[in-house]
Amino acid sequence: MGGSGNLSNSNRSRLPMPPKGWPIGSYGTYAEAQRAVDYLSDEHFSVEDVTIVGVDLMQVERVLGRLTWGKVIGGGLVSGAWLGLFFGLIMGIFVSNPLGAILVGLGGGLIFGLISAALPYAATRGQRDFASTMQLVAGRYDVICDPKSAERARDLLARLNI
Repeated sequence: MGGSGNLSNSNRSRLPMPPKGWPIGSYGTYAEAQRAVDYLSDEHFSVEDVTIVGVDLMQVERVLGRLTWGKVIGGGLVSGAWLGLFFGLIMGIFVSNPLGAILVGLGGGLIFGLISAALPYAATRGQRDFASTMQLVAGRYDVICDPKSAERARDLLARLNI
């Protein structure tokens, strides 16, 4: 039996590997890089040889607004109500009193939503009184290509006005 230094080929292929190829274009946005690859596809270029690589990655947290107990509880009740209504409707298919099933599901959902929103917010103890979203963005997007067809790809992209 091999040690940690002896990785089988099947295990090695599952490890993340950096992409390989020659750069054929560099773009400020993902949309521009995507447009370049789409253009290559429209020109019947073998896009299987192309990779879009995000370079200079940044984690960006965009603040959406202030959180208060009212917003947290309200959001928990709304999401719980939707979940409870869904389960109530599903249960209503299988029971003789569908309205009762819907009301039980709705009540359970409200309680679940309230608890699942309030407990994490309370655990922060005021250290995070804002809502936000996280995104991973790149400073630029390079399009790279297999060396065997990179020159043709560069020639094609030279005709594209981005």
